[in-house]
Amino acid sequence: MREHGQYGQGHPFFAVSLPYSQFELRLPALLPNPSIRLVLYDEDDGVATRAAARARALGYRELHILQGGVHAWKSAGYTLYAGVNVPSKTFGELVEHERQTPHLSAQGLQAMREAGEDVVIVDARPFAEYRKMNIPDGICCPNGELVLRIRDIAPDPRSKIVVNCAGRTRSIIGAQTLIDFGIANPVYALENGTQGWFLAGLPLEHAASRRHRQEFGATELGELRARARALADARGVAFVAPVEVQGWLSDPSRTTYLLDVRTPEEFAAKGVAGFVHAPGGQLIQATDQWVGARGARLVLLDEEQVRAPVVGAWLRQLGHEACVLEGGAAAAATLAWQRPEPVFTPPVPRAMTPREVVEAIRDGAVQIVDLRPSMIYRERHIPQAVWSIRPRIAAAVADRTKTVLLVADDAGIAALAALDLAEAGLSDIRLLAGGHEGWRAAGLPDVATPDNPADGDCLDFLFFTHARHDGDADAARQYLAWEIGLIDQLDAQERAAFSISPGARG
Repeated sequence: MREHGQYGQGHPFFAVSLPYSQFELRLPALLPNPSIRLVLYDEDDGVATRAAARARALGYRELHILQGGVHAWKSAGYTLYAGVNVPSKTFGELVEHERQTPHLSAQGLQAMREAGEDVVIVDARPFAEYRKMNIPDGICCPNGELVLRIRDIAPDPRSKIVVNCAGRTRSIIGAQTLIDFGIANPVYALENGTQGWFLAGLPLEHAASRRHRQEFGATELGELRARARALADARGVAFVAPVEVQGWLSDPSRTTYLLDVRTPEEFAAKGVAGFVHAPGGQLIQATDQWVGARGARLVLLDEEQVRAPVVGAWLRQLGHEACVLEGGAAAAATLAWQRPEPVFTPPVPRAMTPREVVEAIRDGAVQIVDLRPSMIYRERHIPQAVWSIRPRIAAAVADRTKTVLLVADDAGIAALAALDLAEAGLSDIRLLAGGHEGWRAAGLPDVATPDNPADGDCLDFLFFTHARHDGDADAARQYLAWEIGLIDQLDAQERAAFSISPGARG
């Protein structure tokens, strides 16, 4: 139940992050089966107890609270893991170790470029992340799209293909995906990704726009399907008829996730109601963002029966019961995919216009609480506003006789905080119309406070994962050392969760 920064400082290996500030909004998607056993933990500060009451109101019944919270876990001798998406990142390190995935240093790649060698650099991250910084000449093709589009990107089988990400995991998984798929090209993972490039003193590009084509040709589709199915079969991925999957959805003894692994553009244009968008490469990289239940069924949907089988093959090795919907999106679109789910629509506080707020400030009748991310608050906020977050919201209100005005980018986040304020006895809770941008659009002043809130109060922000992209070489080295060192922290039970299949080595 802890906030993102707290979670990233240390958590049990398989713990899934569901911050209390977002709890009811994200719970139904993360855990769509209310019959599941749900164990909540916190800093032993009462937040888990409050969350349990919220979950019970949504119909969850198998609720437990970890006695003593995260500190008791550590005191019992169990490891706390820093960082986020830890199982997926640990898996990437295990894959490189056990499969001997070929890798290339930043200096090695630069030497190839300077020598004029035929090398194709493929950036395995989503386009928005690629746009922030990329290896010069790199082409954006997220991991989930690689096997479908690599021939278009690198048509010559003699070209060397180098796959990169920001760090390590997606470089490794992307390169090994192409090797497992049997492409003829020499394939390498760029060691340490854009961070390794930066640490080698080499310049990165920014705001690049090179990317794979959105459409894909049908010329080789039959061969690609056959290869994908063979790979899926070898990894134990089943192809399941839509009617059978529909039966699973009504089974309270198991959790079933419906996940569409296609591109954002395809999902927006041809999404199937009931399926959640989870781009294939990101689903492998950060499975715990979509899948909260271990031992669940993961049903994968694509357009052409190439991407979903390959993604499923990796998820099986990650320890998940992944399968592919036979017939893909076309088959899914012929059926209805409704299932009973917990529904929560919190009442949004009444709006207050910027001009009304100005008058209330002048009359001393309002207290302003800014709920936006702490780093955004530091950049710009209303001068009279204090920063807070839902777990601490009641303590942030000094004078309970005044109107409490909430500032938020997301009305749902404000609605959750308002629930806690109402339970604390406050009756007049309002929401700034248009948020902070509405305040600025009205020509009203704001201020920056680079050191407020203090670092120790920024529960929502994990400093060591962000500073690595801000030109901080020490932070980049620390992050890479953390990632490489994950394997050494595993105990036998944690290691046994993964089942890395033997196959072609690099």
